[in-house]
Amino acid sequence: MSDEETKPNDFIREAVAEDLKNGRFNYVRTRLPPEPNGYLHIGHVKAFMIDYLIAKENNGELILRFDDTNPAKEETEFVDAIEDDARWLGIQWVKVTYASDYFDELYEWARKLVLMGKAYVDDQTPEEVSANRGTLTTPGKNSPYRDRDVKENIDLLERMKQGEFPDGSRILRAKIDMGHPNINMRDPAMYRIIHQPHHRTGDKWKIYPMYDWTHGQNDSMEGITHSLCSLEYENHRPLYEWFPEQLGVFKPRQIEFARLNLSYTLMSKRKLRRLVEEKVVKGWDDPRMPTLRAMRRRGYTAEAILDFINRVGVAKNYSVSDVSLLEACVREDLNKRSLRRMAVLKPIRVVIDNYPEGQIEEMDAVNNPENPAAGTRKIPFSKVLYIEQEDFSEIPPPKYYRLFPGNEVRLRYAYFIKCTHVVKNENGEVTEVHATYDPSTRGGDSLDGRKVKSTIHWVSADHANEAEIRMYDRLFTKEDPEEGDEGFLSCINPNSLVVTTGYTEPSLVSPEVGSRYQFERQGYFCVDPDSSLNKPVFNLTVNLKDAWAKLEKKVK
Repeated sequence: MSDEETKPNDFIREAVAEDLKNGRFNYVRTRLPPEPNGYLHIGHVKAFMIDYLIAKENNGELILRFDDTNPAKEETEFVDAIEDDARWLGIQWVKVTYASDYFDELYEWARKLVLMGKAYVDDQTPEEVSANRGTLTTPGKNSPYRDRDVKENIDLLERMKQGEFPDGSRILRAKIDMGHPNINMRDPAMYRIIHQPHHRTGDKWKIYPMYDWTHGQNDSMEGITHSLCSLEYENHRPLYEWFPEQLGVFKPRQIEFARLNLSYTLMSKRKLRRLVEEKVVKGWDDPRMPTLRAMRRRGYTAEAILDFINRVGVAKNYSVSDVSLLEACVREDLNKRSLRRMAVLKPIRVVIDNYPEGQIEEMDAVNNPENPAAGTRKIPFSKVLYIEQEDFSEIPPPKYYRLFPGNEVRLRYAYFIKCTHVVKNENGEVTEVHATYDPSTRGGDSLDGRKVKSTIHWVSADHANEAEIRMYDRLFTKEDPEEGDEGFLSCINPNSLVVTTGYTEPSLVSPEVGSRYQFERQGYFCVDPDSSLNKPVFNLTVNLKDAWAKLEKKVK
């Protein structure tokens, strides 16, 4: 199959190809326009990758431009984080720019529209502006200040710029049509007064441009050929095209696509901020959040996220992607790259009565069966072990094949053992399991050919390392967290984080922060930055199997 046949194709790529073919543009230049008022989340990745790949596939250029037009919410911290996350995804750009780089030029272009009679200063209050805008079915009303003469408008605009007027007292509006069927065309605001220092320009500006005025003109100034954005901007496209038409400047093309919506997940930056501010989560990088910071901390790889974005594809219509697909991509990727280790998360002691006192053996264990080059490791084996509580049952239910009195199981990489009896506390709870082992079954196979139906994992109690285990689950219990009248805070999953103390094999005494492992029979885990010397903290990245699929099937 040729490269041309395997090259991705969709309506955006077709439109770009047609623009190059018919001469509308003779090059391709796209841009990433994030506002630095928060951290990137999984929804941004789709938009970022579309912009990046369209430029890359056409030997074009990508510009990273920060839309820093609201000084009250923007911080350099977010600028740095966005750049870092984008690089982590493998995105490359030719340069970094800011909307604030063009504040002087934007102002001059705004003055030009005023001089042309295409913009005016409005003294109405925000409430009056909103009330007079009209509805989807009724036209708006002209502002009483709409017909100010050009000279007065220029004077007021300059005084706004100098900071003479208080916040909210005046705005600059484009003069288009208050009866237009598209509300965005009803004399949209271009500048508002904000007496707030800017993270880059300091106290120079007392007025700041609105998004609809800024991003389209910045696109024109930078020679952006294709503004690729999500469907909510479709109704803004007539305005996007109106401004450069009036100014007689370069005209980029806007193309919209369906944004990424993910089940059991919020994408609203405002609502995510509430989760942080109201301490529902422990920060923007809490592993339950959909931010890239959080996903990286949880152990997701860039490759898995990009695989998910590729599988979702590019569409025109609204849809919701299943978060299980994202988890499956993570699971598939980690299966190939993660070293295997044994860890017991809810331990119960097992004493092998016939194992020699004080004897220690080293068992050979495979590091990754998917990658023979990963080699093997040694695991200590001794008389006293820890196994999972769920791997033992004093009174087993039907079809329970793990350890119970009289039953024999295989210990992973080690021996067959048979449970003989248990020790209980005063409450009748089993505190210790006693067993015997068959020395001839070292390595996990019997010489006489007898079979066992279950293999369980373990760690040597004398050599095990204590670790904090953070078991993460989905933050919301509803597929659509905003469904219903009570809102997203009403469906927080009370079990989205369960912290326990577990035991790992000794090779994990001081693992590197960010390293990923498969805990055999448990799931994939990542070492958290909260780890301390000899006391690692592991975050559950994803289970070995989709636990929610079984639960949802039962509910249905």
